[in-house]
Amino acid sequence: MVSIPQLGLRAVQFVFILLTLALVGNVIAEAFAGNSSKINYAIFVSVFDMIVILWGIGAVFKEGLAIGIVLPILDVIATLLTVIAGIVLAAGLGVHSCGNKSYLVSNALTNGSHHPSKRCHELQASTAFYWFAFVAFLGSAFLGFTSGGSSFRGPRGGIRKGGPTMSQV
Repeated sequence: MVSIPQLGLRAVQFVFILLTLALVGNVIAEAFAGNSSKINYAIFVSVFDMIVILWGIGAVFKEGLAIGIVLPILDVIATLLTVIAGIVLAAGLGVHSCGNKSYLVSNALTNGSHHPSKRCHELQASTAFYWFAFVAFLGSAFLGFTSGGSSFRGPRGGIRKGGPTMSQV
């Protein structure tokens, strides 16, 4: 059965993570002197998140892909990795203007490209999209552990409803 809220969250996650994947990928592609481990971590998170999103979209349509509690746990892991990526990039960039030449040259994240201002803007945008994706993953993880998410609880036990009562037998 298709879960509309879960599918909506997966679509939002897909857009945000696709943007971070493109932005951080472009930062890596334009580097001439290597990249900081923070940028490498950011691309790892984007790829991991995209795998979780695609698996989650498949699980919305085919419940067999949900594999018990695995998908909600992957959502929690993706949530944690995404918020850490947002924190790492925000802390590495600081709150500076991308027009400040001395900042661009002295910062390890923005330095290393022929266009440090462009690199700074791309990293700031990807930081914002990581935070937006964090909120979407948080919602998806919440839905995964409640009734609106995947069916990891298994068959229901307890009193059977809708069957014949003892007086009808």
